[in-house]
Amino acid sequence: MEVKILDLSRQYELIQEKVEKAVCEQMKSGMYIGGKAVADFEKKFAEYIGVKNAVSVNSGTDALVIALKSLGIKQGDEVITTPFTFFATAETIAMVGAVPVFVDVEEDTYNIDPDKIEEKITEKTKAILPVHIFGQPVDIEKIQKIADKHGLAVIEDACQAVGAEVSGKKAGSFGNAGCFSFFPTKNLGAFGDGGMITTNDDTLAVICRAFKEHGMAQNGAKARFILQGVEDDLANTVSPDGLYNPYKYYNYLIAYNSRLDAIQARVLDIKLDYLDDFNHKREEIAKFYEQELGTCSGIVTPKVKKDVKTVWHQYAFRCEKKDEMGNFLASKGVGSAAFYPVPLHLQKAFEYLGYKEGDLPVAEMLTKQTVCLPIFPELTQEELLYVVTSIKEFF
Repeated sequence: MEVKILDLSRQYELIQEKVEKAVCEQMKSGMYIGGKAVADFEKKFAEYIGVKNAVSVNSGTDALVIALKSLGIKQGDEVITTPFTFFATAETIAMVGAVPVFVDVEEDTYNIDPDKIEEKITEKTKAILPVHIFGQPVDIEKIQKIADKHGLAVIEDACQAVGAEVSGKKAGSFGNAGCFSFFPTKNLGAFGDGGMITTNDDTLAVICRAFKEHGMAQNGAKARFILQGVEDDLANTVSPDGLYNPYKYYNYLIAYNSRLDAIQARVLDIKLDYLDDFNHKREEIAKFYEQELGTCSGIVTPKVKKDVKTVWHQYAFRCEKKDEMGNFLASKGVGSAAFYPVPLHLQKAFEYLGYKEGDLPVAEMLTKQTVCLPIFPELTQEELLYVVTSIKEFF
């Protein structure tokens, strides 16, 4: 039997009729960038997360860059984050000229350890960028208290955690800004790239909208006034509801081109209706894995903290024979993944920061031991049984 680590074609079959109809309608409309489809999805996503504003962008990476930039993070500032995550988390900090400061993670949840954050705060620290890794929320309430105490911004990297909750509140609704990715492999995945910034701060939302689109027109004028105190009549001009904004060639800030296209918005709008059901099925799969593998010698399964709802973007367990396990599963036709093989503080791109092996021992241990199993909503019981049977056979 073959069990893929992920099979997106199965989900497509479920929503094919609705998606194809919506995409064809959008193509016939002649509106491919912006417009009603994007505005409707932003509104729907904001309501789902429980925030006032959702600003769509073209990737999770851009969501992080624009959020950092909009919060005034600049050259020489320090931003505290985790070394056990995808490269974009720290890459975006460096892209705006700031310095990523890595804090070790918790052994059981793989998330940044809040108890180790304060010792890394300096006069240059301007923000904390925690990651809800593999879909399990970080201890965001404790992190927010630390940030409030020291006057720091909090940017949630919720790229893997759409729908996750802490004490009944959605990830991406706690900090100054939340950042999401709609990369196709995510729990809410587009048919291409896409991302979103969420915030309850209306002023921050205006700045994000300006930075995502060349600092132009009404949002650009408003953002310049907020950031520089320079007033412009255009800020009070109503945006036309048409294909071309006549003010698009009036630019007020050096910014980016980062837009979610209308076709992706239509796809995501449809898939958002299924998200809670998809996440529930992931939870059932995770419970099955825990039941079958939780007492298996040679494995340490992930733990979920109290008052937290994880969405199981990945099911990652620890195994000291990580490479042997991966090779054995491949020989049995079972897909697995090694997230992440290198902790960020030891990536070659960050050699200039001066970290060395042994500096962040828990993250380094996890990169040597974590194995991710197939976990997507359309897996069959027969496939799941085959996966766990193959793992038990390995031991």
